[in-house]
Amino acid sequence: MTLTLVDVTLTYPDGDGRLTALDQVSLDVPGGSLAAVVGPSGSGKSSLLAVAATLVTPDSGKTVVAGTETAGLSAADKAALRREHIGIVFQQPNLLPSLTAAEQLQVMAHLSRGPVRPARARALELLDAVGLADKADRRPHQLSGGQRQRVNIARALMNEPSLLLVDEPTSALDHERGAAVLDLLATLTRERSTATVLVTHDRAHLERMDRVAVMRDGRLT
Repeated sequence: MTLTLVDVTLTYPDGDGRLTALDQVSLDVPGGSLAAVVGPSGSGKSSLLAVAATLVTPDSGKTVVAGTETAGLSAADKAALRREHIGIVFQQPNLLPSLTAAEQLQVMAHLSRGPVRPARARALELLDAVGLADKADRRPHQLSGGQRQRVNIARALMNEPSLLLVDEPTSALDHERGAAVLDLLATLTRERSTATVLVTHDRAHLERMDRVAVMRDGRLT
């Protein structure tokens, strides 16, 4: 399994007590499969993504990413794990206004201190994979909302992650563009053997998922 959560519990301070965000959550997502986590706001979906991304340390339980158990890792080791094995597709693309679509991707390789020339070639390959080969030199203001989200997805795949974490990818898109983005995620997940976890309020496209889990009050069913 590329992502394994076992009995993960996460709490936050809440006045004099603690608020339980995740309550003994277990989840296995193998490479090449797409798992959706659905549920209302405040149910714990974002907390699950944060734990899987090693951005938040749970109170208890086990988290394994690409064969590495995250408990006990230093902050630097977690950052290296994210850089090498985890891609994150944020709800908003957050593209840098001054960079072209290709340069948005190349920045990821520079953060990993990769060579410039291969990074450009890989960026163009990924933009082609998401249907934007002819938009490589466009800046964000020259792209539609759906195209910016596709750049966001391609950027998350730049360092060939084992695990792809996707936060509400269709929230700013209409039904047709949302369906196209989810079709793209499903295709890339299977072609690249990535384990993909997608959290969403949108139940309209769940037939594209290999697995659907429901989050309620911090518990996953």
